[in-house]
Amino acid sequence: MTYLSTGQPDLDLILGGGLRRGSVVVVAGPPGTGKTVLAQQICFAAATAEHRAVYYTTLSEPHAKLVEHLRGFSFFDTGALGSLVEYVHLGDMLRDNGATDIDPLINEVVHKAVEEEPALLVIDSTMMLRDFVSDQVLRTALYDLTSRVAHSGAVLLLLGEYGEEDMPSGIEFPLADGIVLLSHHVREPVDRRGLRVAKMRGTGPLGGTHTMHITDDGVRVYPRIESFLPTDMPGRGPRVSSGIRGLDALMGGGIPDGDGTVVLGPTGVGKTIGCLGFLAEGLAQGQRCLYVTFQDTLEQLEEMAGRFGWDFRAARERDQLVIAHVPVGALDLDLDVLASIIRHSLGDGSIRRVIIDSLAEMAHAAREAQRFPAYLRSMLSIVRAAGASLWVTSETHLFGRVEDPLTGLMYLFHNVIQVRYLEHCAEMGRFLNVVKMRNSHHDNAMYSCHIHDDGGLVVGSRLAHATGLLGWSAPRDCLPDQTPLIRYGPRRAP
Repeated sequence: MTYLSTGQPDLDLILGGGLRRGSVVVVAGPPGTGKTVLAQQICFAAATAEHRAVYYTTLSEPHAKLVEHLRGFSFFDTGALGSLVEYVHLGDMLRDNGATDIDPLINEVVHKAVEEEPALLVIDSTMMLRDFVSDQVLRTALYDLTSRVAHSGAVLLLLGEYGEEDMPSGIEFPLADGIVLLSHHVREPVDRRGLRVAKMRGTGPLGGTHTMHITDDGVRVYPRIESFLPTDMPGRGPRVSSGIRGLDALMGGGIPDGDGTVVLGPTGVGKTIGCLGFLAEGLAQGQRCLYVTFQDTLEQLEEMAGRFGWDFRAARERDQLVIAHVPVGALDLDLDVLASIIRHSLGDGSIRRVIIDSLAEMAHAAREAQRFPAYLRSMLSIVRAAGASLWVTSETHLFGRVEDPLTGLMYLFHNVIQVRYLEHCAEMGRFLNVVKMRNSHHDNAMYSCHIHDDGGLVVGSRLAHATGLLGWSAPRDCLPDQTPLIRYGPRRAP
């Protein structure tokens, strides 16, 4: 069984390997969802001098208008028109034969498939054929078309403005080997496009609705990360140093290799600086690292790291450090795009440390609360399967009781560390506490921590008299003879 590539590795992955040669695939979706652009893009990617692509139009756009609309896409090649990609108009055949016979149309497509052996045939749109012949005639004609073209080895794409409600009764769908549904969902502030494989005979396509964008490069599809869950995990190496002075000793000698670690804390407490320390330690050990940020730009991160003596620019120039700045425009983040960035960065297995800053911002901007637990689990699995260790931050409230916006998801992480503010003799300091380590010994005490110009976030001495850690009051450091008293004012008269 051989496959025709769509020209997009991620789309081939979603389809289960590409488009099986000799198959018939319906590409369905309302107007404006990207059917024509996707089909044209596949034509230009698949066509060769030996096996061309043929694009048939019925009564949709005139060819001149169709070509003009394609000129803005980078995949369009004027020199390939005619020689590699041929356009054929079938409208005259439909007008001449009326509502009783579309055999000339079928014969034209079959003849082209058998005699010229193209790699790809596209009919845009087959749904329009319903306006010219009865259902019985159309069923017979499409059966003849699909069965005869299948023997040629060409891929036949049937485009149409079908909705999901057309699938149970539509003549085209039982005959098709594959069904690809495109969608366009209105969602403020940015609409979303999606692609879903409803059917693909003989392959194992990825389930779910996958994000689809239409850009100047054409259609780009981002696989839904929950659709594939790695099962093979590499063996663990020695413990990984956190890069935060004093923390490894609290964690039994460091972080177990391949673990997912989350650092909780309010704004300004030092979470990002802790990230930079974890990153700097990996670079110092010669490891390749990936840093994903939503707020700080590449220049801002390099400037921040430079204050602590870490040269991230040099690491980037020698390709030891990859910084992915994913701006969150208008509080909208596409989780599939982010997953694609991380997955492709991990593709060659050279990345050993992955840092995401921050998780709470990512969840808030994505606005997909129901999906987020499964997404996060899949993300952790993808990173671990690549042999990397994951370090992420998550924002908590600055004042009052700790209310983590990701409460209920901390069980997904192997290690949970919190860095919080501490009241001490009318001053505000910081403390660090290792809340959880899975299958590993760790210190449960609260320790003071500071931000130093030399070393970034540094763990200090143990706080012997700190209280309020579990949230019923603000964390305080109180000596025995300084225990706060509850004072009552004068009783009010009734």
